[in-house]
Amino acid sequence: MISASILRGANRSENIVMEALIRNEIRELKDEIIQIRREFHKYPELGFKEKRTSAKIADYLRNLGLEVQVGIASTGVVALLPGSARGRTLLVRADMDALPIQEKNEVPYKSREDGVMHACGHDGHMAIALITAKILSRHQELFSGQVKFVFQPGEEGFAGAREMINAGVLAEPKVDAAIGLHLAHFFPTGTIAVKSGPVMASMDSFIIKIIGQAGHAAMPNEGVDAILISAYLINALQSLISKEVSPLSPLVVHVGKIHGGNAFNIIADHVELEGTVRTLDEGLQTSIPKHMDRIIKGVVDGLRGTYELDYNFGYPPLINDSSMADLIRQIAKQITDNDKVIDAQPMMVSDDMAFFLREVPGCYYFVGCSDHSGGIVQPAHSPHFDFDEDAMITGAEVMVKAALEYLKSV
Repeated sequence: MISASILRGANRSENIVMEALIRNEIRELKDEIIQIRREFHKYPELGFKEKRTSAKIADYLRNLGLEVQVGIASTGVVALLPGSARGRTLLVRADMDALPIQEKNEVPYKSREDGVMHACGHDGHMAIALITAKILSRHQELFSGQVKFVFQPGEEGFAGAREMINAGVLAEPKVDAAIGLHLAHFFPTGTIAVKSGPVMASMDSFIIKIIGQAGHAAMPNEGVDAILISAYLINALQSLISKEVSPLSPLVVHVGKIHGGNAFNIIADHVELEGTVRTLDEGLQTSIPKHMDRIIKGVVDGLRGTYELDYNFGYPPLINDSSMADLIRQIAKQITDNDKVIDAQPMMVSDDMAFFLREVPGCYYFVGCSDHSGGIVQPAHSPHFDFDEDAMITGAEVMVKAALEYLKSV
């Protein structure tokens, strides 16, 4: 009789062999993943205009034999890869859109589209997801259930993930969990950062219209100065951070745009302030407009003006499920040195992957992509942004092995 310990040893040996095989396969596809990424980089498209991009993605996935749907929420692509038996469904997400930035890099794959650039790594995210699909399509016997690949439009401020959810991508088959990644310039290549709980902030926007009364600057008592009111109000809004919420709850309230006034000697009767609010707590997020309205009313009433507040809820906080974060951490430690697997710190930037993770348990992790020796250090959203393409190999290996582990045949 063969003992259970011997069987476990045999299974472990088989797992080691399979892990090495998959690692080698991914590395053999390095030239292909770079070529895919550079093709996307040369022809970037803005949110909900990713027609060429989505067509390329759909053709690639069809050639792998996947069942592909196109035109989801305008330009989104969804592809289904079944395993060897019935089981759970894992969603793998990649964002497709570029930014309205004029690229200043002088590289062979520089953007051919004037004023449009992949300056946030989405070209790499798509390439990673496509290579993940290719590897998994070769090993369908190793997992049960199915992988649902979702290539979404409009991450950069358009809430494309929300539109994809509204279009039904979490159903038929019902999604049980979701994973995604972001290439991160603030970590060196080879680093994998993951965290359970809140990881990225909500992203709301607001417009405050302050209405005063025009008059001559030499007779200020006869007017109501909307610019003066706005000056007091900008300072007062910071009390939301210092006095309205717990000091243990991170909050950003930022006025980024002011428009008002027509001449140096006229009292402005109208000023518009535009800004953003960010928090890691969805409960706090929903309460902010009430607090903000009270502060605005107090300042504006006291200075004899009136106002209108237009508050727009954007993205919710991105919150990782603890068990899914543990899965990614476990896989990361299998493929790299433990000191390169780190705890991600919460950030006040936002990502609409948050909409998927609000509906199903999942994990959004970060893959370092900077190379100081090669001068690849520019931040995302910079016209000089680029990333170390070796990072895509790391990202793909984590994604492939996480999918296999989550959906492993039993």
